[in-house]
Amino acid sequence: METTGLNNSVQNNEQFNDSVEATSSSVSKEAADSVLENSNEEKLSESVVDFSEEDALLDANRAGLDLEPLQENEEDDLEEDDVTDTSSDEAVSSSLKLTGKNKEQLIGLLKELIETKPIQTIRKDIDAIKVAFYKIHRNEVDTLRKKFYETHEETEPFTVEPDHYEAELKRLFGIYRTQRDVYMQNIEKEKEENYQKKLRIIEELKKLVNGGETLNHTFNVFRDLQNQWKESGPVPKNHVKDLWETYHLHVENFYNFIKINKELRDLDLKKNYEAKIALCEEAEALLLEKNITVSFRKLQKLHDEWREIGPVALEYKEPLWDRFKNASSQINKRHQEYFDQIKEEQKRNLELKTALCERAEALVASEPTTRKGWEKASEELIEIQKLWKNIGFAPKKDNNKIYERFREICDRFFEVKRRFYLNMKEEMDNNLQAKISLCISAEAIAQSSEWKKSTEELLALQKQWKEIGPVPRKQSEAVWKRFRAACDTFFNRKGEYYAGLDQKYEENLAQKRALLEELAAFDVLAAEDGFEALKAYQRRWSEIGFVPMKEKDALQKEYRKIIDALFNTLRSGDKERKIERFRERMNHIKGTNAEKKIFTERDRLYNKIKQLENDITLWENNIGFFAKSKNAQAMIDDVNHKIARAKEEIAVAIEKIKIIDAE
Repeated sequence: METTGLNNSVQNNEQFNDSVEATSSSVSKEAADSVLENSNEEKLSESVVDFSEEDALLDANRAGLDLEPLQENEEDDLEEDDVTDTSSDEAVSSSLKLTGKNKEQLIGLLKELIETKPIQTIRKDIDAIKVAFYKIHRNEVDTLRKKFYETHEETEPFTVEPDHYEAELKRLFGIYRTQRDVYMQNIEKEKEENYQKKLRIIEELKKLVNGGETLNHTFNVFRDLQNQWKESGPVPKNHVKDLWETYHLHVENFYNFIKINKELRDLDLKKNYEAKIALCEEAEALLLEKNITVSFRKLQKLHDEWREIGPVALEYKEPLWDRFKNASSQINKRHQEYFDQIKEEQKRNLELKTALCERAEALVASEPTTRKGWEKASEELIEIQKLWKNIGFAPKKDNNKIYERFREICDRFFEVKRRFYLNMKEEMDNNLQAKISLCISAEAIAQSSEWKKSTEELLALQKQWKEIGPVPRKQSEAVWKRFRAACDTFFNRKGEYYAGLDQKYEENLAQKRALLEELAAFDVLAAEDGFEALKAYQRRWSEIGFVPMKEKDALQKEYRKIIDALFNTLRSGDKERKIERFRERMNHIKGTNAEKKIFTERDRLYNKIKQLENDITLWENNIGFFAKSKNAQAMIDDVNHKIARAKEEIAVAIEKIKIIDAE
C-alpha cells in the first residue's frame, strides 16, 4: 500500500512536470523569438540622423566585433549576468558608468575587464563599451564629413583615416572571443562529463535494486546517489529528456522494490512536503514580481527544483499540486498576455513602417529635377528615418523583410540623388563657362560711354545671368563678384555722368524760359523779315539742349503754343499783303495782250489750287499710316503743318481769282 502510494506520487509528479514543461517552453520560445528578433538593423542613411545604440552595435558588427549567437542551451551554462535580458527595452545594458569617457579610457576599461573579470560575466559590459566607443567614433566621422563638405563638392568622395584606437579595440575583442571560446569549450566538456556521471548514477540505482545490503544501508546509498544527481551540473540538451525519464524510472523501481519502513518513509515524505510547500510559497511570491519575464524565468527554475524533490504523502499530493499549479498558471497567463500585447504592438509597428516605406517610395518616384527639390526631398526622407527609429520591432517573420524594403528604398533614393549631383556637376561646369563669358562681355562694356546702348546690353547680360543655372560652390562667389564688379563699374560711371548733367539741364531750363519770355514779347509783323526771325528763334531753342525730364513736356507745349501763334500772325498779315500786291499788279497790266496775260494768270492759279488739293488729299491719307509707326506723332504734326499752309495758299489763290474775275 505504501509503495503503491509512493509510485502514484512519482508518476503524477512526472506528468505535472511534463505538462508544465510543455506549456512553459511553448510560451517562452515564442516570447523569446518575439523579443530577441532583430538587433541588426543597419544605419538607414548617409544623412545626419539621431545616433542610437543599435547603430553603434551595427558599426561594431561591420568592423568584425559582432558576438557569435549563443549555441543551444548556452544561456543555461553562462552565469545570469552573461545572458541578455529579453525584457529590457535597451539593446545593451550594463552596470558600468561610461558617460563622459573617451576612446582611450574605454579601451583601458575593456582591457581591465578582460584581465580581471571572469570571462562568462562580462558580455554585457563588453557590448556596452562597444556601443559607447562606436557612438564616439560615428560622431567624430560625422563631424569630419560635415567639415569636409563645407569646402568640397557634394559629389567628391569622403574618406576617413584609420583609427589606431579602433585597431586596439579589435585586438582586445579578439582576445575576449578567444577566451570566451575556450570557456564555452570547457562548458561543453563539463556537460559531457556530467552526462557520463549521471549515467553512472543510474547504473548505481540499478544495482541497488538487486543488492543484498541492509535496508538502512541501501536507503542511505539511495540518498547519496540522489544528492550526487542534484549536485552534478547540466548535460547536453539533446540528452536531457531521455536522461530524466531513465532516472525517474529507476527511482520508481527503487521505491517499488525496496520495502522502506514506515518511519523512514514518513520522514522522507515530510521532508519532500516541506520542500514543496516552500516552492509553492516562492511561486506565489513571484506573483508580486513587477518584471514579468523575470518572474517567468524564476518559475522555470522552481519547476526544475520541483522535479528534483521526491513524492509526498498521498493526502497532500493534490492540494500541493493545485496550489503550485495555480501560481504557475497565473504567472504563465501574465507572461502570455504580456507577449500577446507585444505582438499587437509589433503588428501596429509593421503598419506604421509599411506606411513609412510607401512615403519613401513616393519620394523616390517623384525624382526631383532641381537642387531645391532634392534638398526638400532629403529633409523629408531624414524625417521619415527619424520616425522609423522611434518605432519598435515588427513581428519576427516580417521585421527583416520590412527593414530590407526600407533600406533598399533609402539606398535607391541616395543613389538617384548621387547621379543627379554628378550630372549637375557637369552642368554646373558648363554654367561656369557661360558665366565667365558673360563676365568678359560685361567687362568689355564697363568702359563704354554709349550710355543708352550699353545699358541695354548690360541689362540683357544680367537677364542671361539669371537664366543660367548654378555653378560649382567653390567658384560661385568669385565669378559673381567679377560680373557684379563689371556692372557696377559701368553704372557708377553712368551715374557720375548724369549727375553732372543735372546742373547743365537746370541752366538750359533757365535759358529756354528766358527765350519764351522773349518770344512772347516779339512783334512779328513789325519785323523786317518776320519769317526768318522766327526761324532764328527756333534754331536758338534747339541749340540750348536738354532740360530736366519733369519740365520737358510742359516747356515744349508752351513753346509750341507761342511759336505757332507767331507763325499764324505772320501768315495772316502776309496773306493780306500778297492779295494787295496782286491787285496792284493786275491794275498795272495795260496794253497789248493784257487780257491774255490776265487769263493765263487765272489758269495758273486754278492749277495751283488743284495741285494743292491733291497734295492735301495725299497727306491726309498718309496720316493713317503714320499712326502705326514708331515716333508717329512728330511726323503727323509735320504733315498737319503742311496741310494748314496748303489750305492758306488755296485761300490766297481763290482771293486772287476773285480779283481777276471782278475786272
